[in-house]
Amino acid sequence: MVRGKPDLEIKIGGLVLKNPVLTASGTFGYGREFASLVDPADLGAVVVKGISLEPRSGNPPPRIVETPCGMLNAIGLENVGVEKFVSEKLPFLRENGVCVIVNILGDSVEEYGRLAEILDNAPGIHAIEVNISCPNVKQGGVAFGLDPEAARAVTAEVRKKCSLPVIIKLSPNVTDITSIARAAEDGGADGVSLINTLQGMAIDIQTRKPRLANVIGGLSGPAIRPVALRMVWQTAKAVSVPVLGVGGITTPEDALEFLIAGASAVQIGTGNFINPRATIQVIEGIEKYLIEHDMNSIHDLIGSLNG
Repeated sequence: MVRGKPDLEIKIGGLVLKNPVLTASGTFGYGREFASLVDPADLGAVVVKGISLEPRSGNPPPRIVETPCGMLNAIGLENVGVEKFVSEKLPFLRENGVCVIVNILGDSVEEYGRLAEILDNAPGIHAIEVNISCPNVKQGGVAFGLDPEAARAVTAEVRKKCSLPVIIKLSPNVTDITSIARAAEDGGADGVSLINTLQGMAIDIQTRKPRLANVIGGLSGPAIRPVALRMVWQTAKAVSVPVLGVGGITTPEDALEFLIAGASAVQIGTGNFINPRATIQVIEGIEKYLIEHDMNSIHDLIGSLNG
């Protein structure tokens, strides 16, 4: 029988997280936005919304459309920029003992490197998550996340410029996600998170116009969970670094599937909009499952798929 509470700690590079439940970038703001509903210090980590070198205003509205079992968004990576993030957003997280993972985005390898360098010197940041689903302006608009060599180059540059653990966030809009994951690992990544949103669109049949001003958006929510789960399972078998599962996780049962498939941690995204306390309920549900199944540690569960 298990005595006391099971051990929920997981490790990514040199970072030890108290539990395996994180927020997904872009769905939890900068942490303060949810603080009246959830103590962000209770989570494994808060992954803040994507940060760029300069502020971005994002795409014109409408930018969000509800779809069956999910949503489409075309926010356009709106953010305050790294300088304002460090001076105005980070202090709240640091002062409240939150484990902070900063998601970064750029248009060139050099931009990613510069961001990593700036954040490496900012107290209160524990890891960096690199969004490689951004257009590579210097390479004709190809996303870094679609090409193994580009993914390896970005990872290596970020790794060179900072001492923090580096997590690479992978795009599902590829033929073989494991080749991108292996390239990120080769470039020095301490972990990979997947999946980012799937590309989709919606049309207003009365006006016969796109329902998003940007026409195409990112599909998230429960609708994409089976795809994300499959990709996490494949990736966990292909790399030796920790895999963070993302995509349609809203309940403890969803999270348990990802952990059993091989994910070392999970991120809650669209689920935060449906239930702002989803993260806490998932943590409690995982702990309850471990107790009920006589498991002393989360590591008894990770990658335990039979068959």
